[in-house]
Amino acid sequence: MNFEQSETKLNLMRAFAGESQARNRYNMASSVARDEGYYFVSKIFDLTASQEQAHATVFYNFLKDVNDSNFDFCASYPINVYDTTKKHIEAAIHNEYEEYNSAYKAFAETARSEGFNEIAGAFTMISEIEKIHAERFEELCKMFTDGSITKGDNSSVWICINCGHIHTGPSAPNVCPVCSHVQGYFANGCFKNNTAFIV
Repeated sequence: MNFEQSETKLNLMRAFAGESQARNRYNMASSVARDEGYYFVSKIFDLTASQEQAHATVFYNFLKDVNDSNFDFCASYPINVYDTTKKHIEAAIHNEYEEYNSAYKAFAETARSEGFNEIAGAFTMISEIEKIHAERFEELCKMFTDGSITKGDNSSVWICINCGHIHTGPSAPNVCPVCSHVQGYFANGCFKNNTAFIV
């Protein structure tokens, strides 16, 4: 299959555009989280935005064989304009699972059928990363729903993402005793369940 005539070429551009938009959506969601005082959630949105940019770069680099060309393609992308962190998290769960369950699996299958195995492999691997993103956001959503974003029990471990101070107790301190950052810098149990909450 000639790459220039392939559906894979169009799917790469769809994926590049989708990842670029996801990065911008997460940067905007990060701002909302900061405004609401959820600084560690903001960091998770920032981390995810950086990973989406890395995915976009992978897809874009596969297009070097059609460098300097313009082409039209049809695709649909979500619009998620919300004024609360929780709403952004819920939208992120949906969008990440959409990439994992539908878009990238179909793109990988098309690439494989057209003989572009390396590109198929990239779609498959990035699809698995999108699943991790969705699971990470699901854990955050659960924390918002059950209140553990700010409350725990006497054995809850809280980690200041600014300086690394660890506090054990039913809630994070109002102010970090080491660096004086406010409570929103503390992450509650966010290093559990293999959800890769490294910030």
